[in-house]
Amino acid sequence: MRTAQVARNTLETQVSVELNLDGEGIGRFATGVPFLDHMLDQIARHGTMDIKVDAKGDLHIDAHHTVEDIGITLGQAFARALGDKKGVRRYGHAYVPLDEALSRVVVDLSGRPGLVFNVEFTRDKIGDFDVELVREFFQGFVNHAGVTLHADNLRGLNAHHQAETLFKALGRALRMATEFDPRLSPAALPSTKGSL
Repeated sequence: MRTAQVARNTLETQVSVELNLDGEGIGRFATGVPFLDHMLDQIARHGTMDIKVDAKGDLHIDAHHTVEDIGITLGQAFARALGDKKGVRRYGHAYVPLDEALSRVVVDLSGRPGLVFNVEFTRDKIGDFDVELVREFFQGFVNHAGVTLHADNLRGLNAHHQAETLFKALGRALRMATEFDPRLSPAALPSTKGSL
């Protein structure tokens, strides 16, 4: 089982993450940001990962630090759980629709952090949640997971649907990329460089 536990404590937030890449899609979240809990559940469910996140942050200011630091800590846990990447597919992609919305996420477990984020939300807030924090979460995750990730919302009218398709597609793309490739030797790295 590829698992990791990571804690991140700063003057702004205290975040702990438990991750099992080979789980059943079970999510347990207590972040103080209900919409983020809902989105994290999409990653767990559609990525068939078990994810537990507990977070306390300076929500009296806003949710920025909490959301970003959860992305960072989940990225650190992902990198640790993935390990040496031997035998995995490396690349993953997913298109996910939700009613009128459609998003695509493509990921490379390259070891090189890079984010291309092409999303124009149709409004600034989903309930109390600032939609610009979706990018902050993705950026924090990418930087610390060491992955290259392209996220595109291809269409959508409802901002909740736009965000949800992005998180579902992230889960599906990560699931594909982290699966073991039956055509590869378990000791083989999917790279001509010999390292990822």
